[in-house]
Amino acid sequence: MIEIRNLTKIYKTKRGTVKGVDDVSLTIQKGEIYGIVGYSGAGKSSLLRCINLLERPSSGTIMVDGTDLTSLKGENLRLARLKIGMIFQHFYLISQKTVYENIAFSLKAASCPKEQIKQRVEELLETVGLTDKRDVYPAQLSGGQKQRVGIARALANNPKVLLCDEATSALDPTTTKSILNLLKKINRELDITIVLITHEMDVVKEICHRMAIMQDGKVIEEGPVYDIFASPEAALTKEFIESVVSFEVPDAILKTCEGPIIKVMFKGQVAGEGVISDMLQQFHVKGNFLHGSIEYIQELPLGIFIMELKGQKDEVDKALQYIEDRAAQVEVIRDGL
Repeated sequence: MIEIRNLTKIYKTKRGTVKGVDDVSLTIQKGEIYGIVGYSGAGKSSLLRCINLLERPSSGTIMVDGTDLTSLKGENLRLARLKIGMIFQHFYLISQKTVYENIAFSLKAASCPKEQIKQRVEELLETVGLTDKRDVYPAQLSGGQKQRVGIARALANNPKVLLCDEATSALDPTTTKSILNLLKKINRELDITIVLITHEMDVVKEICHRMAIMQDGKVIEEGPVYDIFASPEAALTKEFIESVVSFEVPDAILKTCEGPIIKVMFKGQVAGEGVISDMLQQFHVKGNFLHGSIEYIQELPLGIFIMELKGQKDEVDKALQYIEDRAAQVEVIRDGL
């Protein structure tokens, strides 16, 4: 659906030139939700705005549904953009217009026949759950409701791609979850490809199929969300994941442990099996759990546990081997004292 090849965006400043996007290449498949993650200044917003040519790239190509947008200008570009909806962080609703009128505005701007506008707006109000707010003005809406209007407006012209620019960062956690559920519903029922930029790994974990991590304008890691959470490679990726899944054990607790301390990660179906309990029954070792949980990413379990093992060294070694044969990863954090 989206092919980005060798994309570079250079900005001119008083101090010289700055690469906002530095030779980025990505493939985003039809019907998937793709997350682009990075801190402020990483280049993710510049990349997103280049996808629909709100900012024209300095070099490289952007193919959307088989069309090279970088080759288009004028009316041809305007028509191509109708198939790319965009949701903004700060909603950008027209305060003097009702919810109905805000959504209808997108259709009027696209020269939609008048007789079709009413039916389409009513459909969109039902899709985003705002049928009872059709005649309300933005000032009377909550943040989540305003974003729902923004989503309806972005869907007005039946886009094939939906770009989300930090769409939930201004919302509280409960509202964020409801908006993410709405985006998942839209993706599932309308088969719309969604590209979402964020600095919140909770959002990526909740909704995205694949993701890219950006730093200094470059993509430093890319792949399925589950695989990246299970085996992050870049230091920045590990930092982002630790903000969501933290397994720090206080030093005061570690000082009371005498046996080896291990971190065990179980992927997929194995996470739901009793590997550790079976190990404790088969070998003459005792286990002291210090931390652990099972996270669900794309409905697949990822289990991470930190524990102390106590027993004779040969038995501990056998127990470790048993776990390693059945787990995705075993890391000895500290040998026994």
